[in-house]
Amino acid sequence: MAAVGVLALALGGLLCRSELQRRTRWLALALVAAWAVGAALAALGQGRAGLPLQALAFAWSAALLAWLPRREAGSRAEIARLRAIAEARAERVSVLSHEVRTPLAMIKAAADLLLEGKPGPLTPQQATFLETISQNCERTIGLAEDLLTQARIEAGLFKVNLQPVDLCGLVRQLARGLRPLLERQGQIMVLDCPQVMPRIQADPRLIQQALTNLLHNASRYTSPGGHIYVNISDNGHTVVVAVTDDGAGMSAEERRRLFQRFSSSRPLGDGTGLGLLIVKQIVELHGGRIMVDTNLGRGTTFLFTLPRLTAEEGAERELKELGD
Repeated sequence: MAAVGVLALALGGLLCRSELQRRTRWLALALVAAWAVGAALAALGQGRAGLPLQALAFAWSAALLAWLPRREAGSRAEIARLRAIAEARAERVSVLSHEVRTPLAMIKAAADLLLEGKPGPLTPQQATFLETISQNCERTIGLAEDLLTQARIEAGLFKVNLQPVDLCGLVRQLARGLRPLLERQGQIMVLDCPQVMPRIQADPRLIQQALTNLLHNASRYTSPGGHIYVNISDNGHTVVVAVTDDGAGMSAEERRRLFQRFSSSRPLGDGTGLGLLIVKQIVELHGGRIMVDTNLGRGTTFLFTLPRLTAEEGAERELKELGD
């Protein structure tokens, strides 16, 4: 009887473990039900049917409880192996990114100095060639940085460091940094933000990168002289950020490929094809969602939500992530 009691307790604990696969939990529940039916039959004097059913349930339960630790040990070893592979990949990408960015930054700096005319005047054709060199260096540097960010996120090397963030102030700061780009395109950014907007708990570095990627994407697709609209709203439970361009919109096929690696509705010369994927990963790291509203010829709106966490909830979430 003591063995039966221990087994019943073990199966009860098994059913309460949320990390188990659904099939395993259903199997444990079925064994408990079979044991209960056998016990009921035995109590009603149907020992011939009840006792074999109890014995069968007992044997299968013992087998399940003996198999589960081995399965969990194998799963943990596989997770550790995959994590090591992801970290090694991120390290290789980091080294490659550094090796690519450094010489490209030097080439771009030299090209920009020549464009400024400091070594001497340039012909229009020379200036055009130098602008091409500078722009393509900048794009390749951006690709290297996006590859590095995406590899680190996939490897789990980015931990969300929750802090109070002034979202409206962050967008205004980014708008000031983008002003030269917008002025070259003749574009205007319009920010709609509540007058009283409480700080949210988020990782400012990651949110800044997500917003930068969305704003660069909007500028790339907004027509010269057009408008980029940024709307921030708070419904008490989540904060919603919407970035809208007045571009050509996307077809259903382009929308389907939107968050795939190296995918863009334009040739990759206009972008890395990773920016929106990184936005999606950053938003999901914060427990939010990203959505897209687009139609051909009517522009595109990217919306993402962030949980409206209090400081206490943010601290609890960080502790939970550290424990995981």
